[in-house]
Amino acid sequence: MQASEGKMGRVFVLRLEDGDRVPDCIEQFARDKNIARGVVIMIGGIGGGTLVVGPEDGAAATITPILHTLEGVHEVAAMGTLFPNEAGVASLHMHATMGRGDTARTGCVRQGVDIWKIGEVVIQEIIGSMRRVTDPTFGFEILDVVPQ
Repeated sequence: MQASEGKMGRVFVLRLEDGDRVPDCIEQFARDKNIARGVVIMIGGIGGGTLVVGPEDGAAATITPILHTLEGVHEVAAMGTLFPNEAGVASLHMHATMGRGDTARTGCVRQGVDIWKIGEVVIQEIIGSMRRVTDPTFGFEILDVVPQ
């Protein structure tokens, strides 16, 4: 386990609008407001996009994601974190549960999902030293502790 202590900073509330793309719009807002780290919560509607819904083989040395294309409007509840990547740019890692009728999907929104009508987002800034680094074994960014 790695751990880092932080302090709570600013709080932002965003109203995303029809067609706004997550994670793009949240990462752009973080850049505009100089938010490097934070906790992100989102509720609302999704009109389409792609979720990463797991690895093809959990035992394989190389992780190959399973992608799921969303068809139709879905309700969404999501939670994620913002941490700077190796280039110092805030990167959102968010998992969402989306439902339509009696069907639900859960996965990572990193491929991009589009807001349908309204999305409500709360960002709670964290003042601290965690960052994301690319793990060569996994092939994607993971959290790393920066010595304080």
